[in-house]
Amino acid sequence: MSDLLTCEVADRVAVLTLNRPDAMNALSRDLRRDLVRALREMDAREDVGAVVLTATGRAFSAGLDVKEFGTPDPEPGADRDIGRAFAGLSVPVVAAVQGLAVTGGFELALCCDMIVAGRSAQFQDTHVKIGALPGMGMSQRLTRLVGLPRAKEIVLSARRLPAEEGAALGFVLKVVEDAELPAEARALAGAMAGWPKENVSRLKRLMDEGAALPLGEALALEGRAVAR
Repeated sequence: MSDLLTCEVADRVAVLTLNRPDAMNALSRDLRRDLVRALREMDAREDVGAVVLTATGRAFSAGLDVKEFGTPDPEPGADRDIGRAFAGLSVPVVAAVQGLAVTGGFELALCCDMIVAGRSAQFQDTHVKIGALPGMGMSQRLTRLVGLPRAKEIVLSARRLPAEEGAALGFVLKVVEDAELPAEARALAGAMAGWPKENVSRLKRLMDEGAALPLGEALALEGRAVAR
């Protein structure tokens, strides 16, 4: 991978680690592009059946790198590329979140199929403070996970949510002690990675596509899939 993003593959689980601890894993342009490339590479590998996305240091990610604000981007659209890269994956991704997951970092965690959080985890969206709009799908993913009124409250108040509240609201799957987080995330990913990749991919795609549809249309989608 690179110094900004490390990769370890073992027992069909790829662990991608954001590695900018001195910058609270702020999502620089280079890191975002490395992540998109890594996701596509892992998806194409036959020896990878699931991915864990985690980070070094005391934060999962503080969001976009503010040092790059206002400077021209020679390759714009990296945020949208991340959203598309996650949406197109055939393998499940588990986010292992410790410390702060703020704005773009919160969005990044929500891009994953499920979030396992350490007790130190705190989630916050500050788009309303900085006058920006989300680019990785926050406005739609969070709404679908927690409902429109609660999503509006989280986004428009910009308050921090502890891991336990995230679990109560449903966007965090499980909360564990920080020391147990790496093993817990690996175990969860490993439980899914052990099945035939094609089977996992077909079911994941069906559920993802159906979740974006009204129930009747989603049931019809399943019916068409079964009839093939």
